[in-house]
Amino acid sequence: MLEVHADKGAVSINKAINTQEVAVKEKHARTCILGTHHEKGAHTFWAAVNRLPLSSNAVLCWKFCHVFHKLLRDGHPNVIKDSMRNKADLTDMSRMWGHLSEGYGKLCSIYLKLLITKMEFHIKNPRFPGNLQMSNRQLDEAGENDVNNFFQLTVEMFDYLECELNLFLGVFSSLDMSRSVSVTAAGQCRLAPLIQVILDSSHLYDYTVKLLFKLHSCLPADTLQGHRDRFQEQFKKLKSLFYRSSNLQYFKRLIQIPQLPENPPNFLRASALSEHISPVVVIPAESSSPESEHVVETEDLVDTDVPALPAAVETTFDDLFGTSAAIDPFNFNSQNGMRKDDKDRLIEQLTREIEALKEELESFRLESGRLCQALRGRVSELEAELAEQSHLRLQAAGESEFLKAELEDLRRVREDTEKEQRSLTEIEKKAQANEQRYTKLKEKYTELVQSHADLLRKNAEVTRQMTVARAAQDEVEEVRREMQEKVKSAQEVAERQERDQLHQLQELQRELVSNRVELESLKTTMASSQQASSEVLSTQLVALETEKAELVQSLSKVEAELAVRGEELERVQSSLATERESGVKMAEALQNQLNEKESREQALESQLVAARWSSLQGAVEEAEKIIQDSLAQIDDPAHISCTSSADYLASRCQASLDCMERLHSAGEAFLADNTGVSDLVRVVTQCGHLVGDTIVQGSATSHMVPVEQADALSESVKACGAEALALLGQMKQQDSLAAADDSKLRAALEAILATAEKLRPRGLELQQGELGDLVEQEMAATSAAVESAAARIEEMLNKSRAVDTGIKMEVNERILASCTELMQTIKELILSSKDLQRDIVEGGRGAASMKEFYAKNSRWTEGLISASKAVGWGATVMVDAADLVVQGKGKFEELMVCSHEIAASTAQLVAASKVKADKDSAKLHRLQHASRGVTQATAAVVASTKSGKSQIEETDTMDFSSMTLTQIKRQEMDAQVMVLELETRLQKERERLGELRKKHYELAGVAEGWDEGEEGTG
Repeated sequence: MLEVHADKGAVSINKAINTQEVAVKEKHARTCILGTHHEKGAHTFWAAVNRLPLSSNAVLCWKFCHVFHKLLRDGHPNVIKDSMRNKADLTDMSRMWGHLSEGYGKLCSIYLKLLITKMEFHIKNPRFPGNLQMSNRQLDEAGENDVNNFFQLTVEMFDYLECELNLFLGVFSSLDMSRSVSVTAAGQCRLAPLIQVILDSSHLYDYTVKLLFKLHSCLPADTLQGHRDRFQEQFKKLKSLFYRSSNLQYFKRLIQIPQLPENPPNFLRASALSEHISPVVVIPAESSSPESEHVVETEDLVDTDVPALPAAVETTFDDLFGTSAAIDPFNFNSQNGMRKDDKDRLIEQLTREIEALKEELESFRLESGRLCQALRGRVSELEAELAEQSHLRLQAAGESEFLKAELEDLRRVREDTEKEQRSLTEIEKKAQANEQRYTKLKEKYTELVQSHADLLRKNAEVTRQMTVARAAQDEVEEVRREMQEKVKSAQEVAERQERDQLHQLQELQRELVSNRVELESLKTTMASSQQASSEVLSTQLVALETEKAELVQSLSKVEAELAVRGEELERVQSSLATERESGVKMAEALQNQLNEKESREQALESQLVAARWSSLQGAVEEAEKIIQDSLAQIDDPAHISCTSSADYLASRCQASLDCMERLHSAGEAFLADNTGVSDLVRVVTQCGHLVGDTIVQGSATSHMVPVEQADALSESVKACGAEALALLGQMKQQDSLAAADDSKLRAALEAILATAEKLRPRGLELQQGELGDLVEQEMAATSAAVESAAARIEEMLNKSRAVDTGIKMEVNERILASCTELMQTIKELILSSKDLQRDIVEGGRGAASMKEFYAKNSRWTEGLISASKAVGWGATVMVDAADLVVQGKGKFEELMVCSHEIAASTAQLVAASKVKADKDSAKLHRLQHASRGVTQATAAVVASTKSGKSQIEETDTMDFSSMTLTQIKRQEMDAQVMVLELETRLQKERERLGELRKKHYELAGVAEGWDEGEEGTG
């Protein structure tokens, strides 16, 4: 069922929105509206519309706007929500059609803006239905009883009604009102949407009036002045448009347009709300739209009237006479049975019916004649429309050519825009890539620093392990030596025991041999003396045998003891061999551990060397990037506005040269011992920063010097950057680090320093002795000038008392008295300044002399000299101005300006004295007290001068009683000319004063070195 409704709705949409320049047919629009209620949305509508070429046909787009307006008013509430998805497309289409200045294109642009405004209004205010029909209670609920909501709602209604009026005016301005355009199809095509506009406008007008009365009851009238002005403007337009629309023949048949009152409501009178009558638009039920008439006039005109008469006659005849034969009055079989009166009544009735049928037939004839006349008029209208269509076709052809050309321009513009967008995207991508690269480099640098710290910690750990390993190795050597000594001592003991045993064995053998010899001798003796005495021999023999047995027994004992000693010797030898083998194994294990520790130490040492070199390379690369960035800044157009001074450039060059000395020393130390890489890394980074800063400051200084010197300085700066990059390139390679030569970079920096010294201001260069003497001379000269000024003021006061009388004498005495008081305070200020300077010099010079202290602090000394000069000069000029004022030849303004100048000069002197003073110094407090006294005295001089000026001016009253009208007019013109001249001169003098102050500040800054330590690029 839904598919059937969708197909039927799509067909109706295509029939309602077509390229024919005729009004939208009501039946097709009604089908579209019913379709939104069936599907509870506008998905089918937009699906069909998106396939239509709305951007290429203005009539098609116009009829789409008409149908869409009807859907927003009478369709399902979800139509507004579903249509907001296409708001961007409608906005683009409105902008596209807005390029046309006439025809349907301009009207489509205005209509689309109205529809977008309507959708936005209903989205912001969902309580308002699409047809804007609300009761007073619903209107109050829409504002939630909040005056701010009512205020904003009124503004949105004004904007909404403004779009409605713009479409009204656009349609009327596109029609030729001298012709009867409302009866032509083309005119009706343009006028048909205004019915929806009239319906919306009447409601918006009514709600606006009620909301304005409500706002005036809550807010002041002045706050709502803008609302009232805007309402009156829209009221005039709406009243005029309603009046013009009610006079058109087209609207008379379709809609009853209300008439607005003669005058707008008076919102300042609350009772006027009761006089307000809400405008009501009435649409007749029989012809609610122009499309129904077109259906009658253009479709089946012949078939609607010709068969209508027989059908009506036949129906009436059947109703009167019936169709049954039983009740047929013309059935003659039963005629005789009827009475005469019945026949007469029947005849009369038939006669009346015949007369009625004749009248109806006549009316049908008249109606057919009217229809024929209408057809003839329709034919003439169609001919006129045909001619207009031909004209519009030619016009459309011209417009199409114009649109083609404009489309080509738009395509070119779009291509250029796309190219710019692509280039912008590429630039953004490059910027993002650079940002990411910078972030990565920063992370890499952080990682290098972290790894460097880790390697330093590892180096310390390795050093500690090496120390432990060396201690262990020493212990192993000591154990080895002890084992060797023990083995050696054991061997010596074993050898000594073995020698002792051998010696004993030899002694025993010698005793045995001797005994054997004795035994042999005894046997010989016995054999020789056997014969002498057998008893003696037997006795001796027994003794000898006994002795022999004893000897044999002792020999066996010695042999047993010798066997025991041999076993002990073997046991000692086996234990010595075992101990020797265990000692050798232990020595081999300790040697293996020592070798492993040595290899590990060598690996860690190689890693530490690699880490040191990588950290050095990272520092060198960072320095290269800094210098490259500085060189890139020189070519940056934004750098042209940056300026610097020669003094600051010289300080940067000197710092760079000092850093180069440290770089040279650190490089030599690193080559001698590569463990000191941290000092070299630190110096390389600092050197990169200082050289880069020198390059930037050199370029900035070149913007403040003449062209030739600027070119030379720029070349020197670029050469310095190139030499720095070359030196860093050599330091990046491990092979060329020893051959890195910094003499060229140092020469380039010295060249920049020499150029900076040449560019430094020479105006206040003095010798040490001259600078110290000049301070004392200027302070003395200032004191003398103040004393002389005070004496002159006293002399002028006495002279004025002798010559002047009355008000003039009183004014002169007051002015001179205030000047005298000012001179006294200045004198006290100078004395306080001298004491404070003496205190500063005594506290800061140390063992140096006063002149050496002044020369050492030349900038501060020059500031004191300048301030002293300014005070003395101001006092002299003020006395001269006072003298002229007393004589009546000067101006009071000069005296006031001199007073202000003296105040400024004394403030400069105080500031110059406070620079090096201790903040707790009693003399500094005394100087500040004296400065406040000078300020008060200056104010007294200005006040007395102003008072005296006003008294003098009061005495010179202007008397115009004796002047004629012509003379007064003449003087009035002269006075106006004088006023204009003085205003012009005042403006020029103010500009000149500003330039003078600016130039004075620049010269004073260059000469006295103000903010020297803070100078840099702008």
